[in-house]
Amino acid sequence: MFKTIIHLSLFSIILALSSCGSHSKMVYFQNDEQDSTDIDIPEFRPTLKPDDFLSVIVTANDPQSAIPFNFPLTGSNTSINQGYTNGNSAKTGYLIDPNGFVNLPVLGKIKLGGLSRTEATDLLEKQLSNYLKNPVVNIQIQNFKVTVLGDVSRPGTFNIPNERITLLEAIGIAGDLSITGERNNVLVIRELEGEKKQYRIDLTTNEVLTSPVYYLQQNDVVYVEPNLAKRSQGTFWRSTGGIFISLTSLVIATITLIAK
Repeated sequence: MFKTIIHLSLFSIILALSSCGSHSKMVYFQNDEQDSTDIDIPEFRPTLKPDDFLSVIVTANDPQSAIPFNFPLTGSNTSINQGYTNGNSAKTGYLIDPNGFVNLPVLGKIKLGGLSRTEATDLLEKQLSNYLKNPVVNIQIQNFKVTVLGDVSRPGTFNIPNERITLLEAIGIAGDLSITGERNNVLVIRELEGEKKQYRIDLTTNEVLTSPVYYLQQNDVVYVEPNLAKRSQGTFWRSTGGIFISLTSLVIATITLIAK
């Protein structure tokens, strides 16, 4: 009986040790001997996409003349989420339709899908110059969000107020990877021209700094899968957890009887 207890104890220790990762699988950016001047970080250039919800504010030398070109703002709809939150996007603005068009006051339908925010701003200012003197356009994506799932501390969907976030920042907002998260095989899912594209990133190297997903785009999904030890542990407990608990209870009961 005591041999059984020893065997169970050893098994528990082995199981616990198996979930511990080695240094090479835990530490980020291990090839830091690479000179920083050799790292070509991709340009940050998000493009407007179908289903983006835009705030478009038009101003001009004469503020009154710009009023017809702005969406009427009333009540609580004018509020916009501030900070990295899980809240809903603001309700006031213009939705880009599946063909990339937005329907603006006076100007009518204009295609902004596929343009960067700078390109869209220049286009609208050029169109508005036919009506206003020195028009200025401010465009903001109000539903810019990314989702982080899997083996992280706080998975969820996060609204990004400044429309600029890196993969590392998104992981930080989600509370970083758990100790059992696979750091060398992080998945980023992105929709490009109506198709889903997958990227696999190794955070234990500098690979992330030169990846096309270093800067995340709106609606990107980041998934961190658990390591083999955690997956095996979960499978073990699902299949044998009841048996193990019953056996442990039997051992404890036997020891109690012997002690009496």
